[in-house]
Amino acid sequence: MKTLALNAVARTNFGKKASKEIRNTGYIPCVMYGGEETLHFQIKDDELRALLYSPDVVVVEISLEGKLYKAILKESQFHPVKDTTLHLDFLQVFENKPIVIDIPVKLNGLANGVKAGGKLSLDMRKLRVKGLYTNVPECLNIDVTNLELGKTIQVGALNFENLEMMNAKNAVVCAVKLTRAARGAQAQQNR
Repeated sequence: MKTLALNAVARTNFGKKASKEIRNTGYIPCVMYGGEETLHFQIKDDELRALLYSPDVVVVEISLEGKLYKAILKESQFHPVKDTTLHLDFLQVFENKPIVIDIPVKLNGLANGVKAGGKLSLDMRKLRVKGLYTNVPECLNIDVTNLELGKTIQVGALNFENLEMMNAKNAVVCAVKLTRAARGAQAQQNR
């Protein structure tokens, strides 16, 4: 997993008015949960771009008042019109405490069903997993080479070391769908 270091400044004023003043100075109000106490702080907006606009799962090292905290981004709020960042929620992570996080899915290989004229579709771009943050990979690699025409891969069929799948077991991750051309070829063979 990638790591990003951020410098934070503690904040004591709360509420809409205080948050608006923080945003006007170029900072974003943030909260960190999951530790012994809830921490309220602010981070410079420019430092957050690498975190917010990245498809990767990132562990954030937040430096706050001389202490270093490890966390993951749990939720981000954006302005509905301007698309500026309004607020961030972080979850503090520990070496011995499992976390629940969404991990991107990556399909590897050329499916047999695609060779037969089908179309591979990825139905779930991210899967929710539970595990220690040190065991969480950057992406979940799924081999699709043995996937035949009209077949699917479901969450229940997947197994990743040291991770527990949190999605429904019968949820479809990817499938090879029949195209019109493949249906026509099948109909010709059946005659």
